[in-house]
Amino acid sequence: MKGLVAALDIGTTKVCCFIARPEADGPRVVGIGHQVSRGVRNGIIVDLDAAAQSILNAVHAAEQMAGDTISEVVLNLSGGFPASRLVSVEIPLGGREIGDAEMRRVLDRGYHTRDADREVIHSIPVGFSIDGSRGIRDPRGMVGERLAVNMNLVGATPSTLRNLIAAVGRCHLDVAGIVVGPYAAGLACLVEDEQQLGVTVIDMGGGTTSIGVFFDGNLIFCDTVPVGGAHVTSDIARGLSTPIAHAERMKTLYGHAIRSPADDRETIAVPQVGEEEEGHTNHVPKSLLVGIIGPRLEETFELVRERLEKSGFDKLAGRRIVLTGGACQLPGTRELAGLILDKQVRIGRPLRISGLAEATQGSAFSTCAGLLHFALSERAEIPRPARSATESLGGLFGRFGLWLKENF
Repeated sequence: MKGLVAALDIGTTKVCCFIARPEADGPRVVGIGHQVSRGVRNGIIVDLDAAAQSILNAVHAAEQMAGDTISEVVLNLSGGFPASRLVSVEIPLGGREIGDAEMRRVLDRGYHTRDADREVIHSIPVGFSIDGSRGIRDPRGMVGERLAVNMNLVGATPSTLRNLIAAVGRCHLDVAGIVVGPYAAGLACLVEDEQQLGVTVIDMGGGTTSIGVFFDGNLIFCDTVPVGGAHVTSDIARGLSTPIAHAERMKTLYGHAIRSPADDRETIAVPQVGEEEEGHTNHVPKSLLVGIIGPRLEETFELVRERLEKSGFDKLAGRRIVLTGGACQLPGTRELAGLILDKQVRIGRPLRISGLAEATQGSAFSTCAGLLHFALSERAEIPRPARSATESLGGLFGRFGLWLKENF
């Protein structure tokens, strides 16, 4: 690809493609394309032809701007993946020194601890132990009787992945890697101290809200809830009997997550479904609009809190939340998240990336920017029906070597 890397964010409401050139201080974006997403619901492809057309349009726009063509992309996965899980595996050492061969063995065993109905996307080593001594980052050169590793395995349903790859394949593109949304968003938005001390990334998309917990420099947990910004728009359209396009416009212009005393005094013109000509417009107080938006966002954050508490990683995640994704841009969302989750909240935007136009520097483009960081730092697992043992080992050890470089 002539030194270019390409990222493709296939979301429920938009498809975005970034083409970048690697530079010393991070990727420099040379091509940007984004389109309204068709054929995707809650992060899952439901119409292959429509999704492929949206992808094709976004990629073509990015290629035209870059003045070059691409042959492969790094993809995000925003829906269809259940909660990740930590697995612990160990191998006997017999008092030998730990070398590359032992590392391959223990990582491979961790990778193969999988569910029959899930395809592994990421297998991230989050800590080693030797004879019960924990907290070891790189055990090579040390000796002991037993070597153990904790690995965060992030999987997805095979059909979700196959449909995603099929949609991209219809655009004559290869998949260079697949990354779950909250991992990519975290790579784009988090500063190093946040990743080390513990932070939760909440990526609020159109159809899904994804959660990623980072601690000690690694992604240790991720999950997704099937609620997003499009559900807020849909609630407004139903509640005020207005077309979806007008509901989205009202949400953007007048929406707020928290009620204010002034809302009763301000009125909004609401065109009615099927009666969009002038003269068939209702006027409602702004408080009615806010009263529809607030409960849906509250429900979203309560679901996130429930998933975090259930996972057991709530304490490790610290007291810091980074909100990102297009749906977090609604005024008052940050304050509401702080109230419900009882943590410090900031809005995350893409960092360590140059060449972005002003319109694409916001939270809505964090995932796409994170995919570029991922593409330049390590290789993702490419799901295949069957993989040879040597292929698995090479991929695992290659990723572990790069993981070590990233962390030291």
